[in-house]
Amino acid sequence: MFRKITRKIHIGTIPVGGNSPVSVQSMTNTKTKDVQSTVQQIQQLVSAGCDIVRVAVPDMESAQAINAIKNHLNVPLVADIHFDYRLAIAAIQNGADSLRLNPGNIGDLEHVTLVVKEAKQYNTPIRIGVNAGSLSQQILTAHDGYSVEAMVESALEHIRLLEKLEFYDIKISLKAHDVPLTIAAYQRMSELVDYPLHLGITEAGTVTSGVIKSAVGIGALLAQGIGDTIRVSLTGDPVEEVKVANEILKSLGMKKYGPTLISCPTCGRTNIDLAKIAQQVEQRLSTIKKPIMVAVMGCVVNGPGEARQADIGIAGGTGEGLIFRKGKIIKKVLEDQLIDELFYEIDRLVEEDEH
Repeated sequence: MFRKITRKIHIGTIPVGGNSPVSVQSMTNTKTKDVQSTVQQIQQLVSAGCDIVRVAVPDMESAQAINAIKNHLNVPLVADIHFDYRLAIAAIQNGADSLRLNPGNIGDLEHVTLVVKEAKQYNTPIRIGVNAGSLSQQILTAHDGYSVEAMVESALEHIRLLEKLEFYDIKISLKAHDVPLTIAAYQRMSELVDYPLHLGITEAGTVTSGVIKSAVGIGALLAQGIGDTIRVSLTGDPVEEVKVANEILKSLGMKKYGPTLISCPTCGRTNIDLAKIAQQVEQRLSTIKKPIMVAVMGCVVNGPGEARQADIGIAGGTGEGLIFRKGKIIKKVLEDQLIDELFYEIDRLVEEDEH
């Protein structure tokens, strides 16, 4: 898939931009100064496939906690800073691998200069994060409200401020809860600059609505070759954000990550409880890391034939089903044994590939 080649930066050990793989990010919802809880959640995020983790830094205690957190982890940490330049400096000094910071929001040029000086010394990139909901009144007035032009101009103001100080270790995000607005803003920014772009739909909502909005928005941009790193924003457990982000990348062929389950929508030919079987298979597949394709099909019409690209799968019959590998039937079993027999064969498949 074509991707626009952007300037490459490094967030800790993770390259972002250039021809680097699209990385997955998330953000903790623990209190950062609660080191134990934050470390525990970050470990869960990493186990789910997260490459870069952001933490909130609302106070000095949180900034200083970054050092203790990093003693337990080797995943890159991004410090999320708003308004207070002193927190940005403290976060850098305590080991933050990057800042999420809008330089125009932390005071006068002197304060920005102090942060940039520290960021240069520690090789700490800065993400300029523009959200439609927090545009300045001046920008909104100049552009008659929320618009692509308003979002892009806001980002450019921050970029110019950093460039004036000869700082170019930058990535950019332009997020809104409005999907078409977000897509158009990223498209325009991609035409104007070569800085890497951090994709996301902000305030996307709960898992149900947020997954759809994020998949549509982020997926549409990635399919156009736009985007270098992504964060799915969902209300609730951030581990779900990571799972969805990886599924988006996997669906576009941009990442091999864990099993892929394909299942038919069922029809009048289906004589087994396919929905229940598919849910149970999906749940058990969550413990497998190997990128295999598993098919759960309702009948022999949609089974070994249409799902022949699957590494392994099942096709339902009447009270029984077939298990097949790459379209070849290997056994027939009773319906109540289908799942256990399927996973017996999956375990064999995984073992074969390991040897």
